[in-house]
Amino acid sequence: MAGRNIFLSDEKYEKLNDEQLIEIIRNKDMNALNCLMDRYNEVVNMKASKFFIIGAEKEDIIQEGMIGLYKAVKSYDIHKQNSFKTFANMCIERQLITAVKNSNRQKHIPLNSSLSLNSAAYDENDDVSVIEVLETKTVEDPLDIITQKEYYSSINKQIEESLSDFEKQVLKQYKQGKSYATIAKCLNIKIKSVDTAIQRIRKKALKIKKNIEQKNA
Repeated sequence: MAGRNIFLSDEKYEKLNDEQLIEIIRNKDMNALNCLMDRYNEVVNMKASKFFIIGAEKEDIIQEGMIGLYKAVKSYDIHKQNSFKTFANMCIERQLITAVKNSNRQKHIPLNSSLSLNSAAYDENDDVSVIEVLETKTVEDPLDIITQKEYYSSINKQIEESLSDFEKQVLKQYKQGKSYATIAKCLNIKIKSVDTAIQRIRKKALKIKKNIEQKNA
């Protein structure tokens, strides 16, 4: 097969399943790669929306998810893994979790995953929470764990009290792991309104966290 399938139209790429696209990508067909990346763009955005890294823009977090997707494309083995979809989801989530944990080590601050630290770390049906992932191999004393959880609870309570009714509605949907598009549809608002509300909530969360740290310093 030639290094690039220049005779395939965009429509023909769309008709191929993930595994077929992978086979074509192996022959360095960038059109097939672009098609697959575009196909999973919404998945990456949805997963990235669950995470919040201090100092990072939303686009930076999405980029981490896209890196995870690209790694999935490069390392997927049709003879060893199940479906590419399952493998891609795992790689995207793993990359996002890694980015959060790396940020945690750099900042020495555990509060930089998502607004809901008790939400599932990998998917909504998972029993492992973000806070448990961040605490893995970083906190050994049980008393420290108790103290930290009380600290997070205090921050979450103050955040909730600082929010408007609209922001609380958006946050409730956000905690359930819904994408911006789904939240917008549920609340009958524009996606940009959801994004603006989430950004306001994050700013309030950072301000409250900073005030608490200053008081405890």
